[in-house]
Amino acid sequence: MDPYAWSWNPEALLLVPAMTAAYLFALRRTPAPGWRIACWFAAMALLLAVTITPIETISLNYLLSVHLIQNVVLAEWAPLLVALAIPPALAALAPRVPPLLALAVWTVNYGVWHLPWVYDGALRHPHSLLHLEHALYFLTGLVLWWPVVHGELSAGAKAAYVFAAFLLASPIGLMMALVPEPIYDFYVDAPRLWGLSPILDQQIAGVSMAGAEAVVFFAAFAFFFVRFFAEQDAVA
Repeated sequence: MDPYAWSWNPEALLLVPAMTAAYLFALRRTPAPGWRIACWFAAMALLLAVTITPIETISLNYLLSVHLIQNVVLAEWAPLLVALAIPPALAALAPRVPPLLALAVWTVNYGVWHLPWVYDGALRHPHSLLHLEHALYFLTGLVLWWPVVHGELSAGAKAAYVFAAFLLASPIGLMMALVPEPIYDFYVDAPRLWGLSPILDQQIAGVSMAGAEAVVFFAAFAFFFVRFFAEQDAVA
């Protein structure tokens, strides 16, 4: 298989336009400012980038490092942008999930799919288990970010929540970077690409995963941390 072939994932090519049509229809009754609409289209562009381009082909057939970046986009980056895209009047119609429950659901889902036998099984069943994995990454990611974007927590509590999410997720990437043997048999048996051995691919995967997570979590943490001190100054 050509590693640089586009995937043209039919599910993504159907779901992304369908979700966008539903979003634009909802905005007819609950208008949103331009920056929220831009967040939506950025999220949809990210989803397409990691599901129909060679990123998908390389993820599913060659390199763990690329697959983990795909997972971070699906579980954290794109859901955050979607949460930001929803106007408050529309968000108010959604059921409220307690923040601790949201954090627990996302963490458990993230951890379970990275168990070696589950991860390998999903890759060997790309048209069933892998699609379920990616869908749950996105949905639980949306659940994770919802209390941050639309919840009633204080700025300090939101900063702590985001920092906790990073602390709970980061051990997965660090473990991959530090263990001396490959964890996932699927990538041990996969064709090699770019001269990367399975263990080097895994080490790059762990570091890049932790880095990609840090970008979004620490940006959110810094935003609410600064807001927390601004609120304290205003009270004083």
